[in-house]
Amino acid sequence: MIGLLGKKVGMTQIFNEDGRQIPVTVLEVGPCYVTALRTKEKHGYNAVQLAFGKVKEKRMTKPLIGQFKKIGVAPRKWQQEIRSENLEGLKVGDTLSAGLFQAGDFVDIEGTSIGKGFQGVVKRHHFKGSASKSHGSMFGRVPGSIGASSFPSRVVKGMRAAGHMGNEQVTIQNLKIMKVDELNHLLAIHGTVPGVENSFLIVRTAIKRGKKNKSNSWKVQGETSADKKASPESPEAKS
Repeated sequence: MIGLLGKKVGMTQIFNEDGRQIPVTVLEVGPCYVTALRTKEKHGYNAVQLAFGKVKEKRMTKPLIGQFKKIGVAPRKWQQEIRSENLEGLKVGDTLSAGLFQAGDFVDIEGTSIGKGFQGVVKRHHFKGSASKSHGSMFGRVPGSIGASSFPSRVVKGMRAAGHMGNEQVTIQNLKIMKVDELNHLLAIHGTVPGVENSFLIVRTAIKRGKKNKSNSWKVQGETSADKKASPESPEAKS
């Protein structure tokens, strides 16, 4: 499994060869920097830790600032581990970009859904509500009976009811990548993804359709981030 960290830019539309309109969500994925590698021998599992998103140094803790300085990468806003059995070719300080994926690949996208506050059962659980809207009916959008009065004389666990909706960790599986813009670190994903604009997302190869993916190995982007920082033409070197 391979993956990248990113954020949601927004939704738009594209047209395929047949002229059919396709709704897509644009994601900014990368550049992501490898900040640590976890191995089965040392940590008990294989994973790569990635960092993404610009952030002011004054908003970082001193231990995190020291960690980034040690590997030669400017401070980043988000860090996340992505488990992968294959870590071949990766080393700390490498840069990963949208070129890791190809058009036609299927991905699973994890993010935080939009919070909708306290909602009733019609909106939260898609209850139908009252079929009758006249003749004095007072049923409306209420949930109705939630249990028997004799046995077990209590509300059973898991009963669907009104409550807080949204703002939960959600994973949408098997989304197709329609376009890849490696230069601008953008992916166009068919359909919708969790969260509001500029929210943090994790993009991984689809676990259920892994064999249909063309990209299943890590591809490092050119030189490492440490080399870029040392370069006099690098924007990070000038800052």
